[in-house]
Amino acid sequence: MTQQNIKQLETELWDAADDLRANSKLTAAEYKDPLLGLVLLRFAQNRFEDAKIEVESKLPINPRTGKKREANKGDYAGAGAMYIAEKAKYDYLANLPEGENIAEAINNAMKLIEAEYPDLEGILPKSYQEFDDKLLRDLVRVFNKDAVKNAKGDVFGRIYEFFLMKFSMQGAGAQEGGEFFTPPSLVNLIVNFIQPNHGIVHDPACGSGGMFVQTAHFITDHEHKSVNEAITVYGTELKSNNTRLAKMNLAIHGIEGKIIEANSFYTNPHNLTGKCDFVMANPPFNVDKIDAKNKFLADDDRLPFGPPLTGKGTISNGNYLWMQYFHSYLNATGRAGFVMASSATDAGNAEKLIRQKLIETGDVECIVAISNNFFYTRSLPCHVWFFNKGKKPENKDKVLMIDARNTFNKVSTTINDFSDEQLEGLTAIMNAFRNNEPSFEPSLRGTKQSLESNRHCEDEGRSNLTNSWLTQHFPENKYQDIEGLCKIATLDEIEEQDYSLTPGRYVGVKIDIDMDFDYKSRMTEIHTELAQLNTEANSLMEQIQAVKL
Repeated sequence: MTQQNIKQLETELWDAADDLRANSKLTAAEYKDPLLGLVLLRFAQNRFEDAKIEVESKLPINPRTGKKREANKGDYAGAGAMYIAEKAKYDYLANLPEGENIAEAINNAMKLIEAEYPDLEGILPKSYQEFDDKLLRDLVRVFNKDAVKNAKGDVFGRIYEFFLMKFSMQGAGAQEGGEFFTPPSLVNLIVNFIQPNHGIVHDPACGSGGMFVQTAHFITDHEHKSVNEAITVYGTELKSNNTRLAKMNLAIHGIEGKIIEANSFYTNPHNLTGKCDFVMANPPFNVDKIDAKNKFLADDDRLPFGPPLTGKGTISNGNYLWMQYFHSYLNATGRAGFVMASSATDAGNAEKLIRQKLIETGDVECIVAISNNFFYTRSLPCHVWFFNKGKKPENKDKVLMIDARNTFNKVSTTINDFSDEQLEGLTAIMNAFRNNEPSFEPSLRGTKQSLESNRHCEDEGRSNLTNSWLTQHFPENKYQDIEGLCKIATLDEIEEQDYSLTPGRYVGVKIDIDMDFDYKSRMTEIHTELAQLNTEANSLMEQIQAVKL
């Protein structure tokens, strides 16, 4: 199935499912988990049927009976599929007679899967009795079309992620907006910059697990081994519902991992300090009411520079707890990428001292300023930070500053993202800095294939190394500091800026002035037009008042 067909299928399924909800009494939050549960059931049978031929062809024959033994859960696990009992199959539910209780049947299907897979115990939705019978049957039919039944590969993973995105845009179950879903552009930026292709990958604020999913895509595109051979994923998540979403997300993508529901401020449940090859996260910003007197915080080996205490001995903001955690989790060559509130790059007092110490480690690799409207339910700008404990010696006293606030693709009046070329270009800048390769060509050879949308045309990506966004900013096809966009800042320059990590302080602002344009005359014309409009407005107001009298 081509990328275009997958997108079309995603949209058709969402529109059909959302229309059903719109004509029911259910809110988006009430609808989200049961709908995603049906996606998982449909996916599970599709993968089961795909694996069945391979599994049965490999079953040993009993020499005494001359018959093959029955297939079991282990056989299907080896083929990358779940073992599905007959009454948990989507076909069984779709063909259930009208007189049968379909809600009870779906709840039972979820229980049967949980019984086979302890990691999913208590995770799958079992509240289908809250749905109207007709709504539920119609919803089951949505995912029983031929195009869906015949879908192969990771199509269902993409559908699951697409539905998560759409629910996030509706604010379903996320009081602060975007609690469970990080926009694809920001996830792709992090994954492309840190290139998580091996070892331990950790997200201590994992939401629905999107960082792990995109990491899996990256490995599929670049490595000649399975995702579960390449990486081991560990996630921590505070909210119970988000934990369920993450476990379902890993299951639907066939990713093995450990997700624990816990508070990362007061626990280190995976004991990963100093062990991670990659850390990636979009933690909640500016968290207050953190208990500074918590015993765990007092002895936390993840806080080498101490908690950011105020003069009152309290912690007013959790941002610099998160940053120290991310840095401490990394092993000697580990990399981290994470989203952070824009205020953190210039925060003062105790936070400034911690930032200075982080900078002086030489492990801060890059800061990217992001424009408004990248999040679906809030419009605030943010920064994406990158740590790298394995920086080349010649880069230890340098930080790449990228101001991407003017780099975005306008999806709608309220949503921005990165176009493929912009994301590819930003990644090429990062790779050129990290590898000390001024030319962009080596970077483009890798980044062309790392974009999810280019996976269906990799051959074209290999042969066509042009990128109009890069060419526009770097006509010589090699890295150089560009006013208003990027600059490699030295530690001396950062010290001069009082240890600020705001890219705009370093890259400056590019102002394009047309020397042939008569700005003075045009301003006079605008003022004259404004005066005329004000006169007309006053005249209209007088006429309206006269009519009222």
